[in-house]
Amino acid sequence: MSESKYYLVEKKGHVAWVWFNRADKKNAMNQDAWMDSPAVFKELDEDPEVRVIVVAGKGDAFCAGIDLIGMVGSMPELMENEQKGGLKWKLLKKIYPLQETMSAMEKCRKPVIAAIHGFCIGAGLDFVTACDIRLCTEDATFCLKETAIGFVADVGVLQRLPFIVGQGVTREMAYTAKTIDSRRALDVNLVNEVFEDADALFAGAQAMADGIAANPPIAVQASKDVLNHGTEASVADGLKYVASISSNIIPSHDLIEAFTAFAEKRKPVFTGN
Repeated sequence: MSESKYYLVEKKGHVAWVWFNRADKKNAMNQDAWMDSPAVFKELDEDPEVRVIVVAGKGDAFCAGIDLIGMVGSMPELMENEQKGGLKWKLLKKIYPLQETMSAMEKCRKPVIAAIHGFCIGAGLDFVTACDIRLCTEDATFCLKETAIGFVADVGVLQRLPFIVGQGVTREMAYTAKTIDSRRALDVNLVNEVFEDADALFAGAQAMADGIAANPPIAVQASKDVLNHGTEASVADGLKYVASISSNIIPSHDLIEAFTAFAEKRKPVFTGN
């Protein structure tokens, strides 16, 4: 696994935990956080032993957002007084790699579960909306912060959040930049489940990941592929696409193993083939 100064990767069986590991700064996303994400998730995507990924934060928060001070050095265009065309062109080219930081989870074939405690602000919310499933603690708070500091959220949250909570809630969060608590997050489907504290959250995330990992990997990954496609295509196109995917993965050794194990009344052993 490639070394990262921001992310810490730990493997527990078929589950990989990707930790935001900058607890002293409440895991604010610095240059390393933005640049290292694609490589981390690409390697996990290519690791045949990894079937599910859990993303979580060390310390007392998931992520307090972008480290603005830490990022100024790599994006001096933000501080220029003369915001003319040539400068904007340079800035545009720097935004694309930042978008890839978030898209890395979406592009990863393995399901990604976000286990959120404490702050999940700005870039932190961007990050978790690119994950497949979100779980949180009772003390978790969420904020689409960018408008409050003069930015438009440009790395994916405005594209992904409406599919999760709908247009109305997304616009409310984007326009007001207000903070919502875990109860509101659950009510609007931003999170799937709320846990009492971090220990319960991490145990719950591991249990969910283990449950997913117990299923045939090829079927889980194909389901993610089809669901991702469905957010960008019409229902008709999505149906054509899933038919194509289904015909490509059936039959598989895991499908045969599932039937055989059921007939033999034993637990199936899936290999991903």
